[in-house]
Amino acid sequence: MPYLLIILAYLLGSISAAIITCKLMGLPDPRTVGSNNPGATNVLRHGGKKAAAITLLGDGLKGLIPVLVGHAFGLEANWLILIGIAAFLGHLYPAFYGFKGGKGVATAIGVFLGVNLWGGLAFVATWLVMAKGFKISSLAALIATALSPVYFWVLSDGNGWLTLGVLFMALMVFWRHESNIRNLLSGKEDKIQSKEGADVEAVTNEE
Repeated sequence: MPYLLIILAYLLGSISAAIITCKLMGLPDPRTVGSNNPGATNVLRHGGKKAAAITLLGDGLKGLIPVLVGHAFGLEANWLILIGIAAFLGHLYPAFYGFKGGKGVATAIGVFLGVNLWGGLAFVATWLVMAKGFKISSLAALIATALSPVYFWVLSDGNGWLTLGVLFMALMVFWRHESNIRNLLSGKEDKIQSKEGADVEAVTNEE
């Protein structure tokens, strides 16, 4: 059963909420605009808040649902984190989209909430505080991600397998944010802004 759930988790993770949401709402394919990343932040910039919220929820559920199914079968934490990692890797390297996916933060949040609710909430709280303070999505995500292994080590009573799994996911998130890190260091990273906000700013600039 654990091996089957790992396979199914990867396949579920391979379904892109961003691409499907944009297609159904008649929006540009997120792989062809902005950062070319099929994730909620890029959808926010080019599709608006509603599309971004749906994308965020969909990507989060991809990580959460397989882990909850594992819980239902009574699997231990080491299996749960492996199932979560499979869903996470499905998002990063989706079988249905030429193995070119997103950066994994939303799906990681779903996994974190599933394997340890308090660890996941600590991640979300950190992201929200950093996003409100810096107004830069990638920076908020990277700070929360960097702290996530510490959160899970403390909040899971030093569960080594769980912490190692979270650490692996954190390293992968940093790897996928390589271009964002370069932009942050050079001061060129975009701030959080929806399509509506961008439209208002464009009109203001024209006036």
